[in-house]
Amino acid sequence: MSEGWIDEPRAVREGEALDVEALAAWLRANTSLLSADASIEVQQFPSGYSNLTYMLRVGATELVLRRPPFGNTVKSGHDMGREHTVLSRLAPIYPLAPRPLAYCEDPAILGAPFYLMERRRGVVIRRQPPKGMKLDESETRRLSAALIDGLAQLHGLDWAAAGLTELGKPHGYARRQVEGWTRRWQAAQTDELARLDAVAAWLAAELPADADADPALIHNDYKYDNVLLDADDPGRIIAVLDWEMATIGSPRMDLGTTLGYWVEAGDDPRLQGLAFGPTNLPGSLTRAELIDRYQQQRGIAVGDGVYYRVFGLFKIAVILQQIYARYRKGATQDSRFAALGYFVTMLAEIADAAITSRR
Repeated sequence: MSEGWIDEPRAVREGEALDVEALAAWLRANTSLLSADASIEVQQFPSGYSNLTYMLRVGATELVLRRPPFGNTVKSGHDMGREHTVLSRLAPIYPLAPRPLAYCEDPAILGAPFYLMERRRGVVIRRQPPKGMKLDESETRRLSAALIDGLAQLHGLDWAAAGLTELGKPHGYARRQVEGWTRRWQAAQTDELARLDAVAAWLAAELPADADADPALIHNDYKYDNVLLDADDPGRIIAVLDWEMATIGSPRMDLGTTLGYWVEAGDDPRLQGLAFGPTNLPGSLTRAELIDRYQQQRGIAVGDGVYYRVFGLFKIAVILQQIYARYRKGATQDSRFAALGYFVTMLAEIADAAITSRR
C-alpha cells in the first residue's frame, strides 16, 4: 500500500483562515498543548461542505481543530460543545472515535466555538479513491461490506453505559426528523421547488409505524468520506469522523441517510456524479444488499427500505440547500457551492421517482 494515499491537509481556503495568534494565546492559557516558545502551522483538510476541519502542526505533533462554517445560521447542526461531549464519552468505549483534547466555547477567539482532537492518519475515500489506489471487484465488495458492518457495530453500542442518555429523545424521533428537515427546507428555500415540497408531505404521511424501534446511537451522516481507512488494509476502518449530528434515535433513519448517498451503477446518470465513494463500482454492494447485510449484522428488520432512502435523499437535498442559501446570500465565497441549487433540484426528482417506482 502507499503512504501517498493518506489524507493530507492543504493550504487554508480563501475566507476560512483562523486567527493563529488568538488561537495560540488561548492554547497556552488553557491547555498544555502549546508551550510558550512553540509556534503553530495551520492547514485545512479538503472537501467537506459542513464543519471546517484544520490541522495544527506544533513541532512534531499534529492536532485537528473543528469549527462551524463561516456564515453559519444553523447553530443546532454545528454545536461544537455537543460534538466534543459525544467524543469524550465515546472514546473510552469505542476505538473508532478520535480522542478529544480541548474545547473552547468563547466565540471571541476564532469567531465561533471550536474543539481540538487527536489526529489519526489514514485514507479517506471521497468521490474517487486516492490517486494510484486501484480497487478490484473483491476489494470493492469487502470495502462496502466493512462500511455497512461499521454502521451496524455503531448501532449496537450500549449508549446508556457510555453516559449518552441525555444526548437525544428516541421516542418520536423519526417524526421530529421529518418535521425538522421540512422546516429547515422552508427556512433555507431560495427558489420554488414543488417536487421537494411533495416529498416532504409524503414522508410525513407515510412514516412507518416501527421507525423508532430499537433506538441506538446514530451518526446521521455515515458515508465513505466520514470514515478513515487503514492505508495498509483499506478494507479496515480505523476511525469514524464528523460526529456533529450524532444523537440517540432511529437506526433505520440513520441507515436511510447512508442509502441516500449510495449511488448504484444502474441509477439515473445524473446521480453518478454524486456518488460518495466507490458505491457504483463493480463489486460494490447494492442498496438492497446493504439492507440485507445490516439486518443480518444487527438482528433486526429494517422494514420499508424505500421510505428510509427517500428520507435520506430529502435530508441530503436540504443540507445542500442550506449551504447553497449561504452562498446566495454572500455569507461564503466558496465557488464549490455555486452549483448546489442544481443538485437540490435533481435530488428532489430522484426522491420523487423512488416514491413512484418503490425502488
